[in-house]
Amino acid sequence: MIGHATEVARGERFEFGANWTRFLNVLNDDRIHQAEKSLREMLGVSDLKDKRFLDIGSGSGLFSLAARRLGATVHSFDYDPQSVACTRELKRRYFPDDSSWVVEEASVLDWDYLNRLGQFDVVYSWGVLHHTGAMWQALENVVSLVPERGQLFIAIYNDQGRASVMWKRIKKAYCDAPRPLKSLILLVAFLRLWGPTTVRDLLNGHPGTTWRNYGKSGVGRGMSPWRDVADWVGGYPFEIAKPEEIFDFYRDRGFHLSRLTTCAGGHGCNEFVFTRV
Repeated sequence: MIGHATEVARGERFEFGANWTRFLNVLNDDRIHQAEKSLREMLGVSDLKDKRFLDIGSGSGLFSLAARRLGATVHSFDYDPQSVACTRELKRRYFPDDSSWVVEEASVLDWDYLNRLGQFDVVYSWGVLHHTGAMWQALENVVSLVPERGQLFIAIYNDQGRASVMWKRIKKAYCDAPRPLKSLILLVAFLRLWGPTTVRDLLNGHPGTTWRNYGKSGVGRGMSPWRDVADWVGGYPFEIAKPEEIFDFYRDRGFHLSRLTTCAGGHGCNEFVFTRV
C-alpha cells in the first residue's frame, strides 16, 4: 500500500481523522449515551460485559468508548493516523491506563495484522469498509475475525444507481480541490442535503428542530450533523452495495442476518447485524 499521507496528497482519500478531531469539540455525555443506545438496540443486548469488541475503523473513537462503557474489552484500529489520535484521546479522557482498551494504527486490508488479532464476540465496522478502496476484499477479510455465534455489525453505503455515480464524482472533486473550493463544494452539498429538511421544519413552525435533535435520533447515533455532512461529501474512496448483495455475500459464508436497518433507498448506509452460525 502506498500509505495514508500519499493518498491524501494525491486527492485519493478524504482526511476522516481531521473531521473527527473537530467532532471531539462537541462530544458530550448525551452523545455518548446515544451511541451506547445504538449499540444495545442493534445488537439486541443490555450490555457487553465479558465480550470482546473489535472496532474496525474507529474514527472518532465514540463507539469504542460506548462499547467499553457497556463493559466490553475493546480493540480499536484505524488506517488514518488522526483517527487513531482521536480514539486515543477519548481513551485518555475516559479510561486512562486501561489495559482492557487497546488502540492501534492498522488497515483492514492488512491480512497479516488481522491474523494476529484472533476472534471477537462483536466485530463492528460502521461506514468504514466502503472507504478502503477495496470494499469486497475488506468484507471478506473480516469473516475470520468472527467466531461461531459471534456478531458482525457493519454499515455499507446504499447503491442508488446514477445518484451514487454523481456523488462519487462530487467526492473525488472535493478531495482534489484546493481548500477554498472545498468550502464551496461543502456549502452547495449542505444546501442539497439539509435544505428541504430546514424548510420543512420552518413551515411546521419548529425551525432547526431536526438539526438540534440529530444526535438523539436513530440516524444520528450521537454524531454531529455538520461533521456527518463533511464526512459524506468528502468520503472517498467510495463504494456501494445493494442490501441483497451484502446479505448474499455473508449468507454464503455461514452468517445469519439478525437485524437490518435500511436507508429506505436513499443516500447513506444500510446497517446489518449478522450472526455466524
